[in-house]
Amino acid sequence: MLYELPTILERIELAQLFPQPQPLEVELGCGDASFLIEYARRHPNTNFIGVERLLGRVQKLDKKGRRHGLTNTRGVRIESSYFLEYLLPPHAAAALHIYFPDPWPKKKHRRHRLINENFPALARTALMPGGTVFLRTDDTDYFSQMTEVFAAAKEFVATETPASLVEITTDFEREFNAQGIPTLRAAYQVLNC
Repeated sequence: MLYELPTILERIELAQLFPQPQPLEVELGCGDASFLIEYARRHPNTNFIGVERLLGRVQKLDKKGRRHGLTNTRGVRIESSYFLEYLLPPHAAAALHIYFPDPWPKKKHRRHRLINENFPALARTALMPGGTVFLRTDDTDYFSQMTEVFAAAKEFVATETPASLVEITTDFEREFNAQGIPTLRAAYQVLNC
């Protein structure tokens, strides 16, 4: 399930990752992979890549995916923004899932946030026409930044997150919800230009 990048200087060949050519969805920062594995289990006719920079988390994806016998899921260990900009082939993904990314709450660290003013352009290049970015967070400040960034991106339009997607939660989401902290959600679809 783990895909060892042969190089970080060339785009990946999706045909080498998956036995079946199917639509692709990518989760950036897949954490313990609880969302990705359950979503992939429910959607066997879609391929999934979980991107995570921490080795232990990618290994969890591998372990859980093998336990469920999934052939439509792969894990890649690398920074999410680098993966989008340099490794994912253009217009390859039907959806990007970004759930509970590090909020970098200190003002001096906010420049490290994944969803910033440059992100819509990266997402637009990664997504096929009509593709969607799905966002979740518990951090109200970061959520405001996310919605502002996408509101300013004229190539995206706000859309609803399907109920079937909302019902599959992440490990962070379950933890925060148990503490009474609500999930903030947004979704943005690429306009067919």
